[in-house]
Amino acid sequence: MKLNTSKRKRFRVSNKVKRVASNDRFRLSISRSSKNISAQIIDDFKNSTIVSASSVEKDLRSIPKVKKSELSKIVAEKLAKKAQEKSIK
Repeated sequence: MKLNTSKRKRFRVSNKVKRVASNDRFRLSISRSSKNISAQIIDDFKNSTIVSASSVEKDLRSIPKVKKSELSKIVAEKLAKKAQEKSIK
């Protein structure tokens, strides 16, 4: 199966990150669409997501209409709080 250019680039970058990363270093992945934003902290050695935050979560949906830049700050703060609870620095 032949991959297109963007998938090859993503595969190449993610493999490089996985090879260079140490055991105690996690990866931050951010996905954004035209309306929403989500972020995850990922452990590549265990292949699992440790914490995540998104603008489509129930408590963030109740926030009145704000700009996307403000929404991204709110999601980042929520992700940081969750990471501190799990003692991730």
